[in-house]
Amino acid sequence: MLRTERHGDHVTNNYRTIRLDVNDRVATIILDRPEHLNAFTNTMGRELIDAFDHTDADDSVRVVVVTGSGRGFCAGADLRGGEGTFDGATPPDGHSVPRDAGGTVVLRIFDSLKPVIAAINGPAVGVGITMTLPMDIRLASEDAKIGFVFSRRGLVPEACSSWFLPRLVGISRAMEWVATGRVFDAIEAHQGGLVRSVHAPYALLDSAYALATEIADHTSPVSVAMSRQLLWHMLGESHPMAAHRADSLAMSFRGPSGDAHEGVLSFLEKRPATFPGRLSEGLPNLFPDFSPPAYG
Repeated sequence: MLRTERHGDHVTNNYRTIRLDVNDRVATIILDRPEHLNAFTNTMGRELIDAFDHTDADDSVRVVVVTGSGRGFCAGADLRGGEGTFDGATPPDGHSVPRDAGGTVVLRIFDSLKPVIAAINGPAVGVGITMTLPMDIRLASEDAKIGFVFSRRGLVPEACSSWFLPRLVGISRAMEWVATGRVFDAIEAHQGGLVRSVHAPYALLDSAYALATEIADHTSPVSVAMSRQLLWHMLGESHPMAAHRADSLAMSFRGPSGDAHEGVLSFLEKRPATFPGRLSEGLPNLFPDFSPPAYG
């Protein structure tokens, strides 16, 4: 059950396995099973999807930060079910395939209207790291340990990571980490391009919030959301003409907008901008010829 507590402008939504804090235009989603290093369960997956539904619907939220409670970010799937933990992945009737729970979470994060920052504060293995791949920026603590450990459990990469990981770090680095299944430190993750920066544990969240505040203080939320859609979508296009078409359409919407007028006027008047656009009013379709493939 979701419980909401309000303390002035600070709102906390308490779920069973996560917390959602909203304060000063930044939402923080905290994986909250510290006694199990925040290991992922199906309940956590459903609650994460609900939390991102909340952050998208709340115009006061400009940026989402995701982190873990205690000394871990997420230790992967909860393996306390023993050797049968992943038996549910077997098609029950030989035809229909149950959806990978991590994949449903990742697809929801991919569709977020708000930029998402991962603050990886400790161990992040299996789905604990693949869930961060659709997040836009990843920061890591010096204490972080990361591993795409699937081959060491007799599994394969999940949560759409075979699509995300090579695009983020290149096919060679992705294959090395996946094929070995080894756990590596934050420095290697940084050198490989998986994380933006590495921080002392006490400085990690402050660094994530500083980045979130920079976005919230200076940008149009509608422009950021549309830019996010453009950049992610173009990873799958084969020619820059696709970007030119979408850019032209986006500029035709943004150019006459109140946000663009305010952006120019505030620049000329040398003052901070106050953008009137609201994401709750909806976004234009920048890809009219694109239909996401249906899951079958």
